Amino acid sequence: MVYNQQGVGLQAVTIVAPATPAGRGGVGVVRISGAKTREIADKILKRKLSPRHASAGNFYANNSDEIIDFGIAILFIAPHSFTGEDVLELQCHGGPVIIDQLVALAVSHGARLARPGEFSERAFLNDKIDLVQAEGIAQLINANSIQASRAAQRTLRGEFSKEINSIVNKLTNLRVHIEALLDFPEEEINLLENKNIINNLEKNLKNIINNAEQGVKLADGCNIAIVGKPNSGKSSLLNKLAKHDAAIVTNIPGTTRDVLRQTVLLDGYTIQLADTAGIRDSDDVVELEGIKRAKQELKTADLVLLIKDINDTSLDIYIPEDKKIIYVYNKIDLINKKPEIKDNKVYLSAKTGDGLNLLQKLLQETLKNDINNENVFIAKRRHVTALENSLNHIVNAKNQLAAELMAEELKLAQNALGEITGVVTSDALLGKIFSEFCIGK
Repeated sequence: MVYNQQGVGLQAVTIVAPATPAGRGGVGVVRISGAKTREIADKILKRKLSPRHASAGNFYANNSDEIIDFGIAILFIAPHSFTGEDVLELQCHGGPVIIDQLVALAVSHGARLARPGEFSERAFLNDKIDLVQAEGIAQLINANSIQASRAAQRTLRGEFSKEINSIVNKLTNLRVHIEALLDFPEEEINLLENKNIINNLEKNLKNIINNAEQGVKLADGCNIAIVGKPNSGKSSLLNKLAKHDAAIVTNIPGTTRDVLRQTVLLDGYTIQLADTAGIRDSDDVVELEGIKRAKQELKTADLVLLIKDINDTSLDIYIPEDKKIIYVYNKIDLINKKPEIKDNKVYLSAKTGDGLNLLQKLLQETLKNDINNENVFIAKRRHVTALENSLNHIVNAKNQLAAELMAEELKLAQNALGEITGVVTSDALLGKIFSEFCIGK
């Protein structure tokens, strides 16, 4: 470990990367972080920088008076920077040749190219942010709706972490109380009182899980399965919602064999549409595989669009009872019926588009009801899994008759929550998380 003049630890290896996307633009940013940052700044700029002040001037080539560009440099001294280390940001003209020259110049002065997400990883390792906030950065960059962007901002500000840390603190206090009493067997342990506290923890954790589930839908999109019998109009409806011919449409039953996915933005919400094979009895091996996959989509979907030919009076296909369903009666153009919404049923024509706006309206209302909390934070599936594991241990603790076993379950519950914020984590998990970041962040 290298230390600066203030005794702050710095990474011995200095890293560099463009902080702006590849391509041409008005402005490009090159970011440098680590122990050699100020040394590299002196060589590139040939002048001393005042920390946290923008300084305009020339950027010089290696050991010469050749000018690469004229731009702005800002130096951040550890620990008052994003990474917690000395950081230099060079703002130059956004041409790829200029940016590549500056990166190569920093490398020649002792830096190395940063891995994806390495700046954020250093911020985490230097306790500038926790793991949830680090993931919030990536979610904010990848947000494809205003709602998702706002939720990612709340995660980045630490609102999700505060919820987790509140539960962790309560678990810690309860564990201290129980384990202290275990050291004094002559004292009577009030298990009923402890179980009342655990009941409150269980309730709080369920609320957090609900918010996290909403956050996952904002981040990844609501999964909507379009199902129905062959030739009911599933692929035609997908094309209308996607606003282009994503699926092949023919009059031949069983045209769709595999699951076709399309991402659609609807009133600020991301939805993942899955067009599936028509469900029916068949002897065709390929079609049977498609039907099998359609049924699998039913199991994992957040919402089901059940498409029916309005002239088809046969029995509906089976939909699991726990699924939210919107019934779509298609082909109203064949019987001159007007489009309408009635009792969660939409009557439309996927061929002409009549009534499509009614379906979109109903979808919007459904999504708003599912994600109705303005304070929802962005989340990932791993967060929900860890929260559910913690909840299981809390429930187990409540059902224990022995204080020793109760204390052990509470410890496991706390460890599961630690996996979310990074208090308890593995190098493999960190590697996976930060590898999903873009380079330069």
